[in-house]
Amino acid sequence: MRKTGGTEKKRVRRQSTAVQNAAIDPNSDTPPRKQAARKDLFQLFAEKVRDHKDLESRWAVLQETRVEYFRGKDFVGFLRNHPEVKDILDSDKNLETEDIGNALLSKNLLVRCDRVVKTVRPGKRKLSTWPAHLEIFPDQVFSEHDAFFAWTFVKRRPFWQTLLSFCWPVLTLAICLFPVYPHQCKLLILYSCAGVLLLILSLLLLRAAVFGLSYILLGKRMWFFPNILAEEATLRELFRFWPSKDEEEKPKWTTRLFYAMVAVLIILLMRHHAPDEAARARYQKRVSNIIDDVLEWSPRLALSGMMEKQQTVVNATKSNPDTAENQTDDVTNPDSIPDQPEPEIIDK
Repeated sequence: MRKTGGTEKKRVRRQSTAVQNAAIDPNSDTPPRKQAARKDLFQLFAEKVRDHKDLESRWAVLQETRVEYFRGKDFVGFLRNHPEVKDILDSDKNLETEDIGNALLSKNLLVRCDRVVKTVRPGKRKLSTWPAHLEIFPDQVFSEHDAFFAWTFVKRRPFWQTLLSFCWPVLTLAICLFPVYPHQCKLLILYSCAGVLLLILSLLLLRAAVFGLSYILLGKRMWFFPNILAEEATLRELFRFWPSKDEEEKPKWTTRLFYAMVAVLIILLMRHHAPDEAARARYQKRVSNIIDDVLEWSPRLALSGMMEKQQTVVNATKSNPDTAENQTDDVTNPDSIPDQPEPEIIDK
């Protein structure tokens, strides 16, 4: 038993030394501290590449987690167009793009992914360029042909975002104190919010009308501001004006004719059931009264209204003191209760 215990301890020690030797590259002559510094250089390189605007990336869901990913061919083109980014790697700046990608994968700064849906959906000619759902690829090797790579480290938050996070409680308090604002400030906020809301609704209606006309007349799907309703788009992608390339098949003329008839029918129904001038005036008056109540309210008016109610109650009690006393006597004096006549019993 003692021999087996000693052999197990020796095996554990050999395994631990093997792990340490594997962590330190035996082929390199650099000491461990320099290898750790080299790892930090790759970390800085990954952060700089991720923050660069020319590397196109998207957000997707990877095992119930939202990750930011890019394509392998975009990474190769980025390093080809921006070779100065590799200067941060110091002695490894002359490495090939494939070797840099494999180094990032080995240091767990990247993970290679693959699309979940690998078949073409009905009505489309090819797979989606940027899939919304990903899964981990079994072979973690860099490639530029139909390969996706997701960042595994947490992106550093800029300083302005940290300052902005402290402004949210102030903004919430300012919204709660809207009834106390002066009348001019209330008007300014009201007209600004109404203008922004009208602009958004007009933009959505205009892009829907352009899409409908292009779909019915030309058979093309043209969405201007294609990412205006996207949840995972960046601020630059959100306000992109030109539509993306239509990757779906051209619709049939019967489908286009059907949608044209439906659109004409909806327009005729809306025109037939449109409200008249009297109904529009009543609705406008009702809305204007609600807005006036909100805008004209102030703490002074509220306090003055409460004081007026108290004064009217006091004046009413002072003007009729006898009636008040009589009422109190009727309530407190039991003798003041009138005698009720006893019911008469009539014998037949």
